Formats: sequence, C-alpha cells, structure tokens
Amino acid sequence: MKKISLILMAFFAVSVASYAQPGMNRMTPEERAARIHQKLDSAFKLNAVDLAKIDTAITALYKAQDAKRQELMAGGMPDRETFMAEMKKYNDAQDEILKTMLTKEQFDIWKEKIQPSMRPQRPQGGGGN
Repeated sequence: MKKISLILMAFFAVSVASYAQPGMNRMTPEERAARIHQKLDSAFKLNAVDLAKIDTAITALYKAQDAKRQELMAGGMPDRETFMAEMKKYNDAQDEILKTMLTKEQFDIWKEKIQPSMRPQRPQGGGGN
C-alpha cells in the first residue's frame, strides 16, 4: 500500500510541476519562424525565394528579440511597461518585414485573421458558472 501511495504522490508532483512551468517550453526562433513560414505558404502560396527571405529575416529578428528578452530579465523582472515597449519594437519590425514581402491585401489578411490565430490561447476556466 505504501508503494502505491508513493507512486501516486510522485505522479501528482510531476504533473503539478509540469503545469507550474509554462515558460519552460518556449519555441526556438527557428521553430517560430517555421510556424510563420507554414501559415504564409498555406494562405498565400508564396514562391520559394520570397519564403526563404522571410524565413531568414524573421529568424534573425526572433534571435534578436530573445537576446533582448534575456538582457531585460537578467537583472530580475523588469517593469511591465518597459518590457512591453521593447517587445513592441520587435513586433513592429516583423510587420515591416512582412509588409515588404506581401501585397497590401495579403498583409491585411495576415493582420486580421492569421496572426491572431497564432497567439497562444489562454484557458477559459473560471469559477463563476
């Protein structure tokens, strides 16, 4: 009986720990760029040369963004406004990259439909029901 109790407690501890660390499974810049590549390719059927240019630029941008994020977090948690302002610069740069490679109509579709669908969805729990 003790073994079963210990196994159940260990399983519970591991499952709780996996939910307590949501930031630990952050995608690499290459994985994030690959998601954009896949979405753009399926939505707009861009040629390989344009997709390669987008991949290179977006990957470099994501690497710079990750470096800035690490720099900001190195001294502890920065204030929210500073952090959000810095990250907005990278989001704006991504928009500029895509604006140069997509038509106006394609970019509008990207901003209105595709990009919002790529954001992580938060659980819609709650206790008021």
